[in-house]
Parts: sequence; C-alpha cells; structure tokens
Amino acid sequence: MQRDATIIADTTAPTGVRSDWTREEIAALFDLPFTELLFRAAEVHRAHHRAGEIQLCTLLSIKTGGCPEDCGYCSQSVKADSGVEATKLMEVQAVLQSAAQARDAGSKRFCMGAAWRNPKERDMPAVIAMIKGVREMGLETCMTLGMLTPGQAEQLAEAGLDYYNHNIDTSPERYGDVITTRTFADRMQTLDNVRSAGINVCSGGIVGMGETRADRVGFVHALATMEQHPESVPVNALVPVKGTVLGNMLADTPLAKIDDIEFVRTVAVARITMPLSMVRLSAGRESMSEATQSLCFMAGANSIFTGDKLLTAANAGDDADAAMMARLGLKPMEGEEPLRAMKAVGGCSGGCAA
Repeated sequence: MQRDATIIADTTAPTGVRSDWTREEIAALFDLPFTELLFRAAEVHRAHHRAGEIQLCTLLSIKTGGCPEDCGYCSQSVKADSGVEATKLMEVQAVLQSAAQARDAGSKRFCMGAAWRNPKERDMPAVIAMIKGVREMGLETCMTLGMLTPGQAEQLAEAGLDYYNHNIDTSPERYGDVITTRTFADRMQTLDNVRSAGINVCSGGIVGMGETRADRVGFVHALATMEQHPESVPVNALVPVKGTVLGNMLADTPLAKIDDIEFVRTVAVARITMPLSMVRLSAGRESMSEATQSLCFMAGANSIFTGDKLLTAANAGDDADAAMMARLGLKPMEGEEPLRAMKAVGGCSGGCAA
C-alpha cells in the first residue's frame, strides 16, 4: 500500500545531505509513482552533478578464485562449483599494462579486485606497487581485497589509494542468509578502518538475490545513515552463476532476474538519499536493455564499469558503451566528483568526510 507522501522528508535543503533517514521515509520513496520518483531523483541529481556526464571505470581481477568465504552469489568462492580456477596474484607489470589500456580507452578510475578473505602481509608490497604505478599514470585507484585491519588500511592510504571497495551486499537482516563466514558487523568494521585511514569509501550491494523490497529499503538505509556517505555506491544486479548457491537456487525461476522497474527504483532512491555520492551501475548491466540503463541514468546513476569483464562476469564492453553513450548524448565525466571536490576546499559536512 502506498504510504502518505507527507512522511517523505525534504531533499531540497541547502546540501540535501542527511544521515538520519528512517526506514519509513525510504520505504515511502520506493512507493512513489514511478514517474514521480524519477522526477525527484533527477532533480536531486542535477542539483549536485552534471547530468550529461558518466564516469568511466575499469575493473580488473588481480587474483581470481580460491576465496574461503561462502558468499552465495560469488563464483570465486571455494564453496562454489562454478568452474573458476584459483590463480596467484598477478605480476605488478601485468596489472600496469592493463591499467594503461584502460586509460587509453577513456577510463578515469582503475579498480583492482582480489578474491581474498583478507590480504596477507606478504602480498602488501605488490599491492602497494600496483597502487603507486596506476596513480603515476594519472588514474584514480580503487581496490577491493576483502577485510582490512587498521594497519593495512593505513598502508594503502600511505601508498595513495583513492578508494576502497567493500560492499555491504544487502540489508543487515538478509545478510546472514547470503554469507555465513563473516558478519554484517565485520563489513562495517572494515569500512570504519578505511574511513579512519582517510581513504574514500566505495560501498554498495547486489539486488535480485531473492530479497524483498523491505530488504532493499534496509540496504539503502544502512548506507544512507552512515555518518559519512560512501563516495561511491555501486548497485549490482545479480548475475546468477551456475554452481553458486544463489545461481542454483534462482535459476529458471521468476526470481532469477530483478524486475527492471524495481532496479531503477533502487537506483533512484539511492540517488535521493545520498545526493553527493557517485551511483554506479555495476554487475548485471550486460543483461539490461539500453532503455533500462537510460532510465537508470535519468534516475541519477552516473558511473559505469567499462570493458568486457567484471572480475569473472561478462560486461558490455568499451565499444558497446561508447555507442550507447553516443546515442544518448552522454559523455565521459570530466572534473572532480562532488564529495571529493568539497573535501578539497574544506566545505564538506553531513554526509561527507572531514
């Protein structure tokens, strides 16, 4: 049943940034008529971002497979029978070559992911060399390496890491149904360690895992009530891989793919509640029509991963993305992201790190 729109809080305040959202307010946003929700999200987006620009990022798996975690969606878990073979950490030079190719293809941020529960100290020198080498190319750096200790976060910060990705995946209530080898609190602790080290936070999750709308409300609520909103919020659509717990469970069922309108609603609510964050369309984009992606851009998504692969999942590819952006009249983002720009001039408050 649609909730009374009067409980939806004002999003047109001077900065529009709040960290006191209630679940009732977020649920009311989800319940708005679709066109009204998109209109509100577009207004918020245009107040803080250049609507015709999309940030292009590239993601490389620097260590694939063999992860001891049991994430139900992940083909790289040792618990999955997905056919993904474990590899060793890539050589630094090979990573830098991939980064150079990404830069030449127009990417501004190079993200590196390793299938670890947490990095070992013996791996840190190579990881640090990767960060420094990619930054020397003029690219922003992002890494996702699993859980971090405070000391490891500080090492990455000293190396110059711009962003650390650590997704919360889903709502706190749903989390234990998807992953049992770590807790939601473990995820939040790593994010606290990252933030305390002065690294920008990239954190989002996956929709289409058989969750309810209440879970999607809880997922957005957990991010939007952080004292400092994540600078980047990836919104993934589950790619149900055969051999994974969720891939097997959802295969050939109506739940195997989230409804496109519901996915766009999730993007729009994330944009309204976290107005200065970059909202990124991540995994699952290959199966989305250009019309669905266009609605996501209208709803405030302004970042995508380019290239043919996201870790182990297929992606649309540079040429397809360039053609789509040309048809839509979109161009690669220029300039700094809002939250980072505000921090640079010391004008950040509310949802922004000091």
